[in-house]
Amino acid sequence: MKLYLFIHKAPIRVVKISLKRARLRLRRSMLQLKIALAQETLETKEMLIIYKRYTKKQASSEELKIANQQFLDVLKGLGLGVFAVLPFAPITIPIIVKLGKVVGVDVLPSSFNSPNSDNTKQKT
Repeated sequence: MKLYLFIHKAPIRVVKISLKRARLRLRRSMLQLKIALAQETLETKEMLIIYKRYTKKQASSEELKIANQQFLDVLKGLGLGVFAVLPFAPITIPIIVKLGKVVGVDVLPSSFNSPNSDNTKQKT
């Protein structure tokens, strides 16, 4: 009888474990998104400070290159924002990202790239 109860409860345990695993995976991805958005916010604030100093002719050309790269990241984010408003966004955005990788175009801003990726932006 104990063996029957053990075998009978096994699928329930498997479901509970898989739900817990999915919850943890979702939490981990949300934390990664939060970290990436926080980094993007800091970089955008730095970009605005550099542009403000550029208007006063106090910024160097290296700082200006960093600010221009961040401006391109902001434009990339705005481009994906357009697709986020469209219907079926959970389907279209991953397709666009995959298609961009196939073509060789970086669609995502630099803070959303994985740390082991070759094209991540390095701070100086």
